[in-house]
Amino acid sequence: GIVSSRVHHPLIRSSRGLARSRLVGSETAAPPVSLATGYNHKAIETKWQRYWDENDTFKTVRREGAPKKYVLDMFPYPSGAGLHVGHPEGYTASDIMARYWRMCGYDVLHPMGWDSFGLPAEQHAVQTGTHPRDTTFKNIANFKRQLKSLGFSYDWSREIATTDEEYVKWTQWIFLQLFNKGLAQQSEVPVNWCAGLGTVLANEEVINGKSERGDFPVERLPLRQWILKITEYADKLEAGLEGLTWPEGTRVSQTQ
Repeated sequence: GIVSSRVHHPLIRSSRGLARSRLVGSETAAPPVSLATGYNHKAIETKWQRYWDENDTFKTVRREGAPKKYVLDMFPYPSGAGLHVGHPEGYTASDIMARYWRMCGYDVLHPMGWDSFGLPAEQHAVQTGTHPRDTTFKNIANFKRQLKSLGFSYDWSREIATTDEEYVKWTQWIFLQLFNKGLAQQSEVPVNWCAGLGTVLANEEVINGKSERGDFPVERLPLRQWILKITEYADKLEAGLEGLTWPEGTRVSQTQ
């Protein structure tokens, strides 16, 4: 009675709380795990993760007329330190929802990507002479390995990085549309300038007048830069909240 966008995929049982796996439609189902032998997570997780990779189990296939869901995680910044505990905490919740909707008969798009522009990569390049592309690709490979080892049901064929040229060209295209509509302009605004890092910092990156990274002095000064006139279409955005099944707290925060 379980319907999925991939009829031949296994009914997933991951190590995050469940201790058995079986293959839907298979003649031989995996036997129950013996309490005496325990759950050999290394063998079982490795086996099924390899199967999912080889069979594109979670690849999104659109079926005409089928309901659909888009389950999107916030893309992580691929730092050299790898995943921290906060990443799988949030990703586990969204993965549960993706699996649930698949089992309810929905075509689910559940992708993963990388918010890969970042100050750490730039500073590492300055300090070591290593091209940031090399560092970023290496870090992405490590993050991807770690996420796959956790058994999340991502459609890896949809993987993107914000540093990809094919992605950047569309961010530039969007900016041009805003500019042509008169919604982008240059103006002098006060910013947190850090000469040591050679860049502007967000408020949360400044601690007691110094940069969070490197502990360099930060000064507040006016800088000419591009700004977007959000207030020009704020009413339209607020009107668009009507009818959305969002938590009330989220809706209120969007109007304030």
